[in-house]
Amino acid sequence: MIRRFLVLGLLGLLASSGRAQSPQTRPLYRALQHASSDTARVLLLADLAATYRYSRFDSVQWYARQGLALARRIGYTKGEGRCLSRIALLLGERGNLPQALRVDLQALRLNEASHDLEGTARTLNQTGLLYFALDDYRPSLHYYFRARRLYQQAHTQDTSQLISVLTNLGASYEGLHRYDSAAFFLRRAWQLTTRARSLSRSCWGNPAPYVLRELGRLHVAQGQPETALRFYRRSVRSASPENDRRSASRSYQYMAELYQARQQPDSSIYYARKALALGQSLPFMVGIVRNSKLLTQAFRQRQQPDSTLKYMGLLLMAQDSLHNPRRIKQLDALGFAEQQRLRQLEEERRAFAGQVRTAALLAGVGVLLLVSMLLSRSNRRQQRTNRHLQSLNQQVTHQARELTAQRDHLARTLQELKIAQSQLVLREKMASLGELMAGVAHEIQTPVSSVRKFAAISAELCTELRQEVGRLIERPYERELLDEMLQNLLQNQTRMLQFAQRADSIVRGMLEYSQEGSGPRQLTRLNDLTEEYLRLTYHDVRAKNRYFTAALLLRLDPAVDSVQIVRQDIGRALAGVFSAALLAVLQRQADAEPEEGYIPQVELHTRRLADDVEIRVSDNGVGLSAEALATLFQRFPTPDAPTDLSLPLSYDLITKGLGGQLTATSQPGRGTEYLITLRLPAQPATA
Repeated sequence: MIRRFLVLGLLGLLASSGRAQSPQTRPLYRALQHASSDTARVLLLADLAATYRYSRFDSVQWYARQGLALARRIGYTKGEGRCLSRIALLLGERGNLPQALRVDLQALRLNEASHDLEGTARTLNQTGLLYFALDDYRPSLHYYFRARRLYQQAHTQDTSQLISVLTNLGASYEGLHRYDSAAFFLRRAWQLTTRARSLSRSCWGNPAPYVLRELGRLHVAQGQPETALRFYRRSVRSASPENDRRSASRSYQYMAELYQARQQPDSSIYYARKALALGQSLPFMVGIVRNSKLLTQAFRQRQQPDSTLKYMGLLLMAQDSLHNPRRIKQLDALGFAEQQRLRQLEEERRAFAGQVRTAALLAGVGVLLLVSMLLSRSNRRQQRTNRHLQSLNQQVTHQARELTAQRDHLARTLQELKIAQSQLVLREKMASLGELMAGVAHEIQTPVSSVRKFAAISAELCTELRQEVGRLIERPYERELLDEMLQNLLQNQTRMLQFAQRADSIVRGMLEYSQEGSGPRQLTRLNDLTEEYLRLTYHDVRAKNRYFTAALLLRLDPAVDSVQIVRQDIGRALAGVFSAALLAVLQRQADAEPEEGYIPQVELHTRRLADDVEIRVSDNGVGLSAEALATLFQRFPTPDAPTDLSLPLSYDLITKGLGGQLTATSQPGRGTEYLITLRLPAQPATA
């Protein structure tokens, strides 16, 4: 009965989809009608969902959820992982990147549990695409290389997904401006595409549109725009038989960007509109963002406010869906948790291998002891043999002691590593942006005040103008049209006023920080103050380094209540320490290779003692040598010393101004820890 209902539902969905099918859809549907087992039906439903991935998202969701329900009902782990992977693909295309990553990681665990190499590789490839959508190329490269290794191990006849991974690698290296590496992977992908004979039978279709458009981008980077246009047009033509709207949308987008760079606005607008229409029909959020941005810029240059506002509205809605700060924080937290899980699995594997080696050595020692006992019993009367056996027993005992000591040392080291790992807890990453320099604050304050004043005057003029126009214009249609335009202008002026007020509040906070002198002591929540300055310093570093990200781990002791301190002094001191920690992890991230999987981390830990308050700041950056650590807090210790005085200033503020202590410990290549101790008695917070 269930099978009959499923077949009827599939008939209805296929009839409604019409031309939205790809060439692979109908053969898979016929195979589903003749499937002899539920497990085969689950895998076919997952493949059917994949055929609609770039043409009809509702069909992707319907087939994937039908397969997921059937897989869970029969307990089929492999099918459940593949169907979840299809659902994650749909979520990523629609712009919900954190939820897509969450479902991808769930599918990845199911793929690994069922030993499904192809499913695992596909899920890793999709996970890399999530970071690629945010122009974060290093994590995406990490996942693409893992996916390529699994596809090579699987030895599958379907090469479409290996081609997709190679193309993704080339596109990521294009984003990093490493064009030699990009050319290597893209040419390899195109060679496989032209040689492969099984692409027409794959549920993922022909990857030629994707490879061709990325080859076009490579030629743009190499200064060959005409060649790039030929590749883009070939990509559009090859996407038509596959009904691949996503590839056609991206190709039109790249053509629009190329024409914009060549100062041909008419052609740029034409192709951007075509790309936007295809992206909205899916909907493909990345395409909507890029093309609405192109059209907004084009119509702004043409001074056409209606069209500019129209596409700016589309841009803001799509950006809010794709680049929402809360979603970005969730995405980073999920990605970091997955890295931690992989590290824990690797540590457990190494620990198990060590235990096996130890057990084998102990078993060998036991065998030797047994042999020595038998020899001593059988040759009791032979003096020479007895002496030989005693010497052998002494050697075995010595080796056993050495092995036992090594085992104990390894066990202690493993325990220390587990304790250190358990202390790393990921907390929030994103916070409000700001600058820490008083000069920047003063430069911003004057234009912000002017914007706020003229926005308020413009809002009043809009209101008066609406009243005057209402009295002068008699025709209702013209009056309504002008009234709507003035209402839109009034709303824009109101929003400008709100944003100017927000910027003014930020400037006041910056000026408060930059004030000279100690200032009065104030009752302050120390935990909130330290967290605020950590995030402010982090976003100051990010503003100067676009692709820099780091995990900020907070372990704040609730016992650290409000205390009487000079906010400006402790703020300057903390900013210097936080800046040093963030620059250390930034340097190590720049030197690290993508395969290393390095994740920058800065940890903030507060603790209340009997009469003191401790603030610990730890990083996993490049670390400091013993010579550098000895002169860390000195002002210009040698003629070749760096000119950055942030740490010496922090040291003077804490030790001389606040009567506390600032020390540092470091290990080269592993990181640095700063310890601030303040003798500041806590005061109860007033109601």
